[in-house]
Amino acid sequence: MNKTQKTILAILIIALAGGAYYFFRSPKEVKKIDLEKKKVTENTGPVSPISGLSCENWNRRPVAVMQPSDLQARPAAGFSEADMVIEMPAYTSSVTRLMGVYVCNIPKEIGAIRSSRHDYVALAKGLDAFFIHWGGSHFALDLLGKKIIDHIDCMNTNYCARWPVSGKMRMEDTGHITGENVLAAMKNLNLKMESGFAGYAHQAESSESERPSGGHLRVAFAKPYDAEYDYDKATNTYLRTWGEDQDTDRNNSQRIAPKNVVVMFAESEQIVNTKDYKALGLSDPWENVEAVKNTGAESISGRYNNVQIGDPWYDSSDSGDAFYYLNGKEYKGAWKKDRSKLDSKLFFYDESGEEMQFVPGQIWVEILEPGQSLRWEPTS
Repeated sequence: MNKTQKTILAILIIALAGGAYYFFRSPKEVKKIDLEKKKVTENTGPVSPISGLSCENWNRRPVAVMQPSDLQARPAAGFSEADMVIEMPAYTSSVTRLMGVYVCNIPKEIGAIRSSRHDYVALAKGLDAFFIHWGGSHFALDLLGKKIIDHIDCMNTNYCARWPVSGKMRMEDTGHITGENVLAAMKNLNLKMESGFAGYAHQAESSESERPSGGHLRVAFAKPYDAEYDYDKATNTYLRTWGEDQDTDRNNSQRIAPKNVVVMFAESEQIVNTKDYKALGLSDPWENVEAVKNTGAESISGRYNNVQIGDPWYDSSDSGDAFYYLNGKEYKGAWKKDRSKLDSKLFFYDESGEEMQFVPGQIWVEILEPGQSLRWEPTS
């Protein structure tokens, strides 16, 4: 190999190394965060403690609804009015599921509604939310049966309904609830209606002259659950594409366009009966599972996953890397949810260890597994 060839090879190696970081950013060494030393943002109103937007119902208790990502269930109803949406794998490296969180506005309809996973129960509890789901995994239903969170299961209530099956929809894609029935359920169950959630920090959005002309973000869940966002300078939002289609709201055909996108990294693994959870100081997910569903003919071992997002049951980790996209730019930081406290807020920190300040508006949280691709292409 001559000198010229060696030079070309060296350039290629450097380029590939840079590209690997660019396309496959994932956490390596996470900064340890002491929650006791961090100032918690207080909800002082009259703005939503989540979105930071001024609204009449700013102090209403959040409503968290389980919603699917399945192609047959798209477009979803309600996401354009959500203060926050959280999406993560419902099966390791595969299908995702979402939880829409509503404060300022409860849409006329929210759906489809799907089954709960225990990870979302912990996140909803941290938001002090009223939790709505349609069935659930065995592990989630065991926990919900202990009344750890105010909730309704649409399988056992008349507050929810089904749309007629049409087009590509399946029966499981038709479950929904009206905004009117959400409020009726909370009232009839004598639940508290006011929010107890401390909230997130916010900053004024940058002026249009200070914003970049564009930018493209790819969040590479397995297809067709992957999402892409195109930054729009004029509105200071991130126009969401789901799979290969523009993501719109079933209720109003409005394009989904959050002001803030958060990408967290967290490990995910299937819940199996060959792992000794108790030896690791964790709860045993199989403790109340009948033998036929544990080791018998109807075994569910390996059917459901656990995402390490800081729940107090099966998680040994409760922090990780985070990337933030707002005002057309990318910022790096960390997330933390204290696994010793079920009602711990999901914290977002910047690189200095202070709470991340979001732009007022919707926050969309994507939870990727290490090794899944995150790609940001800025435009000056």
